[in-house]
Amino acid sequence: MVERILADVRKRGDAAVREYSVKFDKIDVKEPEVPAADREVAVAELDSQTRADTEFAIDNVRRFAEAQLATILPLDIEPLPGLHLGHRVIAIERIGAYVPGGRFPLLSAPIMTIVPAKVAGCREVIACLPPNAHHAMIAGCHLAGADRIFRIGGAQAIAAMAFGTDSIPQVDKIVGPGNAFVNEAKRQVFGPVGIDQLAGPSEIFVLADASGDPRLIATDLLAQAEHDVRTRVGLITTDRSLAERTATEVTRQLETLETAEIAGASWEDYGEIVLCEDEEAMIAYSDHVAAEHLQVHTSDPHALAAKLCNYGSLFIGENASVVYSDKTVGTNHTLPTAGAGHYTGGLWVGSYVKIATHQWLENEAVLKVGPPASRQSASEGLDGHRKAAQVRVDKLRQWSAA
Repeated sequence: MVERILADVRKRGDAAVREYSVKFDKIDVKEPEVPAADREVAVAELDSQTRADTEFAIDNVRRFAEAQLATILPLDIEPLPGLHLGHRVIAIERIGAYVPGGRFPLLSAPIMTIVPAKVAGCREVIACLPPNAHHAMIAGCHLAGADRIFRIGGAQAIAAMAFGTDSIPQVDKIVGPGNAFVNEAKRQVFGPVGIDQLAGPSEIFVLADASGDPRLIATDLLAQAEHDVRTRVGLITTDRSLAERTATEVTRQLETLETAEIAGASWEDYGEIVLCEDEEAMIAYSDHVAAEHLQVHTSDPHALAAKLCNYGSLFIGENASVVYSDKTVGTNHTLPTAGAGHYTGGLWVGSYVKIATHQWLENEAVLKVGPPASRQSASEGLDGHRKAAQVRVDKLRQWSAA
């Protein structure tokens, strides 16, 4: 189905997008772009506390992204006399941010995808969100800094951003999580456009020893479990008593949790408690899982954290709950899942820039690097390469001899 949607939108553009919105969202969106006046109305309709909290989160995400960007520096070196190598940090020109609708209005979602793009210096950020998404989500996109906002969701939104239509510009990279259809659409369009990652169901694991607090651990596990019935949640511990008390506490808290229908199913089908012989085994299992969110609740959490290698984001000490990162502290909550923490981190300001190398050579450098480049090309049977390397060497030698 996704392949068919992508091909149809690529061929018929806005007409196909509109038809799929009617089919899947049950809404006929005649003008997909949200005009400036409607954006302002959406912001005005936010209650004052929600707006203040949203702007607090935006400020924190911006500050952290600015600090990260300051670590990504241009480079110019001269490894040999006359040989100049370097790179530039170049912002990606146009970003497409997919903002999921979901069961609840997740105002943090546009903050995490849009704010770092603006900090990076991207010229234009396009936001797409399902036409039936909560009106507050438009306000979130606007406050986060989206240049243009479109009421288009699903695979058709990914197709529109990837290929462009009369209404929606083609982007260079698509970021942001979505449902299985959005995820598959991102996978299929990758190549002509970049993507951030393929997001699976959310994950949280807690590493704990005998000092762990079962009430806090159970609360954090269930907080993440309420995202989706397929959320993977787990406790890795060296203490049997803590394992047993945490299991009891999860059961107790589910009795009063308003989202128990979702969180309980997640715990029942994907919850796990792993009892390890020692800290070394606990670390090994954690690094094998490479959890999206990894909390450390031990007597010396910083020491244990320093030994961990594979995770999406690390939460050191019992005060560092995942919910703070999800919403307001400033680190990004778009993180690798399904073991991708073995090879990548999460979305960050560096996801919105390119590190593009350059080089230039003075004459003395040509005489150093040219001959070995010519010989290597000849050994590889690439005569055109050999000539391109040698012609400059010969020219300089003739000039020196004249």
